[in-house]
Amino acid sequence: MKVLIIGSGGREHALAWKIKQSSKLKKLYCAPGNGGMATIAECVDIKAEDINGLVQFVKKKKIDLTVVGPEAPLVAGIVDAFEEEELMVFGPDAFASKLEGSKIFAKEFMDRWGIPTADFRAFDDVEEARDFLHQVLFPVVIKADGLAAGKGVMICENLDQALEALDQIMKEKVFKEAGNRIIVEECLVGEEASILAISDGENYCILDSSQDHKRIFDDDVGPNTGGMGAYSPAPVVTEELLREIELRVIEPTILGMHQEGHPFKGVLYAGLMMTSEGPQVLEFNVRFGDPEAQAVIPRLKNDLLEVMVAACEGRLDEMGLIWDPRSCVSVVMSSGGYPGEYEVGKKIEGLDLVVAEEDTVVFHAGTKFEGDDVVTSGGRVLGVTSLGEGLETAIERAYTAVEKIKFDRCFFRRDIGAKALRRMAGVRRT
Repeated sequence: MKVLIIGSGGREHALAWKIKQSSKLKKLYCAPGNGGMATIAECVDIKAEDINGLVQFVKKKKIDLTVVGPEAPLVAGIVDAFEEEELMVFGPDAFASKLEGSKIFAKEFMDRWGIPTADFRAFDDVEEARDFLHQVLFPVVIKADGLAAGKGVMICENLDQALEALDQIMKEKVFKEAGNRIIVEECLVGEEASILAISDGENYCILDSSQDHKRIFDDDVGPNTGGMGAYSPAPVVTEELLREIELRVIEPTILGMHQEGHPFKGVLYAGLMMTSEGPQVLEFNVRFGDPEAQAVIPRLKNDLLEVMVAACEGRLDEMGLIWDPRSCVSVVMSSGGYPGEYEVGKKIEGLDLVVAEEDTVVFHAGTKFEGDDVVTSGGRVLGVTSLGEGLETAIERAYTAVEKIKFDRCFFRRDIGAKALRRMAGVRRT
């Protein structure tokens, strides 16, 4: 098969790396790709949002399957455009993608289908929102309604923080039109986890659990990012909890979308908070998480290409996912200053030293080639990923590799997986 992967991040490199292993693969393209993807696929200079250009490329090259990595083209309707041309594409249509594209839509959908989530109020008028904030109990969470690259969520401990967040989102437009509307919701307390499921519209397969690290600094301090690292599986998600999540979140979401006339095909990502009252949905995404994909995909023993084709063809009931029992840890190396302003074009050294590291692979995100050099081209630059017998071994291997890679002002968290180790040791911070 000829396959095109759309996107240029660490998630897409992980997908390319896995699909490259398929015996059914004949040719792999990536659009636009990155420095790492260029070493295993043919990268073409077409942006992920150029839907018409991508359709024409797929038709010209007679590509059999297109895999859409990032959320923006999904929300913009790339799947609808491909299906109109009878082209096989892995991902949900524009209606189903509103589960990620609009937090208000997602909240209202969850209300309709009885899916557990925090209480909320939606606003499109800044003064009405301001009046409401003077009446609530803190802390609260304020979220931009639209896509904000994983950064549109602000936890506010008091009124001053909430009013500042409101002004940033709705008046200063730090997230542009994504902040035209907001939601204010109760702040859930517990431990987060991510559960992903691949669906063909009726059937679904649940992937093993993972946990992301959203904040920029150790101990979950600082502003939100697109994700600074992840590990899989997440010990907070027991077998009993996973079954509850399936019955109360995944199953009703797939059923609800089908009943509303837009069967969900692709990856459903549920970001969850494990509260004292059970799992509750923080957010839905409609694609593989980034960096969760880098921690989950290396543990999948199935041929991912076969699974994706089965999802596109409505045959997912024929598939059973098989998992490597080892743990996997992915540590993100970012540009100094991220998630704020950062510089690009920094030469990356030491990648050749990591090749020999046991059960370790480096997934590229913000990289490109300049001559023979690999240089930085984004905020999140690399995802250094290792498998190990037990989480502690995986963490040790990942950080051993991280220390061998250098670029000017590189930054990474040093506590990826530490929360899981504390849980496994039965230790709780006070």
